[in-house]
Amino acid sequence: MMKEKEPTNNQAHTVRMPIVIAITLVAGMLVGANFFGGQARMNSVAKGYSKYREVLSLIETSYVDSVNTDSLVEFSIKKMLEKLDPHTSYFSTSEVAAARSQLESGFDGIGIEFNVFNDTVYVVNAMLGGPSDAVGIKSGDRLVSADGVSLTGQKVNSALIFSKLRGPRGSEVTLEIVRKGEKGVKVFTVTRDRIPSYSINASFMIDNQTGYIKVDRFTESTYDEFKSALSTLKSQGLKRLMLDLRGNPGGYKDRAEKMVDELLAGEKLIVYTDGKGTKYDSQTFTQNDGIFEKGAVIVLVDENSASAAEIVAGALQDNDRALIVGRRSFGKGLVQMPVTLHDGSELRLTISRYYTPSGRSIQKPYSLGKEEEYEKDYDQRLKGGEFFSSDSIKFNEKLKYKTVAGRIVYGGGGITPDVFVPRDTSYMTKYLTELFSKNIIREYALTYTNENIKSLEKLSFKEFNKQFNVSDEMLSELQKVAQQAKVKATAKDYERSLAYLKGQIKALVARNVWQRKKAKGYNNEYYQILMAYDETFQKALQNFDKAEKLAHGEIVETLTHSGK
Repeated sequence: MMKEKEPTNNQAHTVRMPIVIAITLVAGMLVGANFFGGQARMNSVAKGYSKYREVLSLIETSYVDSVNTDSLVEFSIKKMLEKLDPHTSYFSTSEVAAARSQLESGFDGIGIEFNVFNDTVYVVNAMLGGPSDAVGIKSGDRLVSADGVSLTGQKVNSALIFSKLRGPRGSEVTLEIVRKGEKGVKVFTVTRDRIPSYSINASFMIDNQTGYIKVDRFTESTYDEFKSALSTLKSQGLKRLMLDLRGNPGGYKDRAEKMVDELLAGEKLIVYTDGKGTKYDSQTFTQNDGIFEKGAVIVLVDENSASAAEIVAGALQDNDRALIVGRRSFGKGLVQMPVTLHDGSELRLTISRYYTPSGRSIQKPYSLGKEEEYEKDYDQRLKGGEFFSSDSIKFNEKLKYKTVAGRIVYGGGGITPDVFVPRDTSYMTKYLTELFSKNIIREYALTYTNENIKSLEKLSFKEFNKQFNVSDEMLSELQKVAQQAKVKATAKDYERSLAYLKGQIKALVARNVWQRKKAKGYNNEYYQILMAYDETFQKALQNFDKAEKLAHGEIVETLTHSGK
């Protein structure tokens, strides 16, 4: 399923250039060699610029064929940056808006979540109180066209859909819709408006003392969302917190720091940066009275937790404030400075490195100009067994550090957890992968929900979770949908994936029922059901005794520390 605000990448196995904005600069600031001073560097840059301008001028005036020099400049900039670190990047004017939108707290659009199934766009949810909900668009409606442009067929993709549904607030888009059970095509004119975008996906009490918050990324609104969620949970009896940062690619550094400040008492170091010279060196300390400075905290991370997420995990680990559970994080510890160039394009230039309070560099090793080698790190971890066995994690004794309380932690890239949880692939089969890739499970769950909505809405979620079971009849219907999409399963694969498949269907049905009733973006019901199949979540629950000891200043045994 997809949201109009952004495409969803299911079960992503890599984090490619997580967007980290550490320093806000005035638009139009010139980038020059005098960033770091030195007449020799100035002379070198001047000579290089002169040569480049000379070659470009010769191409423009004397090359045998007509060429677009603007495209040559774009190409040459990107090729030049390939010789630097893996995270220095350039965005053309057409790419800047999309890159920035990932960190904004909202967008202008029509307010729907959609799913593409069999080359057709289906409305999963018209956001409560949004423009589409206001004109009567409903879950299950099929989008046929937008402003006369067809939204069916093999050419339909997320880029096309976003281009037609998004637009300046106050502008209109005419949609043609087919509704199941009704004849003909319905026409709706929707006036676009500001649609809020949420970075916290779930916030609820697991039991009468344990709260759970899942943060998907660090955007403009993340800190405010986190404070609100944390305050609500505290009013409900929060004494232990599970903070889920799995799959979080990062975002605004200062939002991550403020999140730490809500959990860590006193004046403690959160993170520091070190660059060339001292211009971009910084230290950030806690300074405010936080909402939850006492009580056990567990932070969940995995190989797709990066950048700002790693700042949070590293700060809480090094200050012995939280128990880190999961697998070693991505290792993105380079700080990018965004610079808007004169034509509106943007350079994100690496200017320093992040370090945790103990002195660990978050950044994993890399060689200048060898991005392909850098991107193979994931495959190397996979082949080396690191995702499945803690014994396969290699610790560099030269990069040994100590937390405030004296626990041993290791550098070398990423945040190594205190409690390791192997990746669970027992249920993953080719059959399940194809069901996910073709959106079959989501589409079946949506159809089932719409056909049974009256009876489902009579139940409270608590009653639904206790009483509802995915029947053999439902599974048979799912298989028919899968066969129509040319997805078949062997008996072995079907049995292997069956329990998880049932869980997914039940979770998605719950999401479809209760999401309609909410103006906010929480998917609490979905995650509450999937907890039973989440080994990292279950392992975390079992280790709150260690987190409790940490909260009381005791040293505990962890993956990298014997506790002696």
